[in-house]
Amino acid sequence: MTATPRTPGRPAGRTGDALLDTAREVFLEYGYAGTSMDEVARRARISKASLYREHASKSALYAAVVGQWAIAGRGAMRPALVELKASRDLRKGLIALGETLRAGMLSAPVIAMRRLVIAEAAAQPQVARDYLAQSWDTNIHDLAEAMVQLAEAHGLRVDDADALASEFTWLVVGAPLNAGLLGVERVAPPVDRAVDLFLAGYLRR
Repeated sequence: MTATPRTPGRPAGRTGDALLDTAREVFLEYGYAGTSMDEVARRARISKASLYREHASKSALYAAVVGQWAIAGRGAMRPALVELKASRDLRKGLIALGETLRAGMLSAPVIAMRRLVIAEAAAQPQVARDYLAQSWDTNIHDLAEAMVQLAEAHGLRVDDADALASEFTWLVVGAPLNAGLLGVERVAPPVDRAVDLFLAGYLRR
């Protein structure tokens, strides 16, 4: 059987990851409640029947969108961690990592997705749990593994690597992330202050 030729000049409809990208744009624009499968299908240039064949409901589509986003961001900090582990100056290496963390976590797309997931967390808690596990928890674990190596190379005191990685992350991004989620423009304290506080508590003297 031969495929039916597409009408010349007519763009192909979006499926797979491209469809999820389109759906994410709609969810971010209208929120979960304001998003309709009709609008997603229209923007993806597919029929609503085709959309439902890929995603059986709006909630299933939403879960797929959030899951795709979380997986795409999983391990995003690994290149920066490679540089940190190779750094001879621990303080400078941590400052560079902190700047990278802020740039990534405070970017407009990341803030927008966090707001979307937070807004729907009560109604769809499993999606929120999966988002946390696949993105935040994975990156924290990657940083924890780097902290163990830093302990050996620089005398960093590591009793609980995951807790240490989490504390470092919140010292660096906590205040500006909170302001960003609330849409408040506020000058964040320099990363080096957070790093100095972290080292004061965990660097062996």
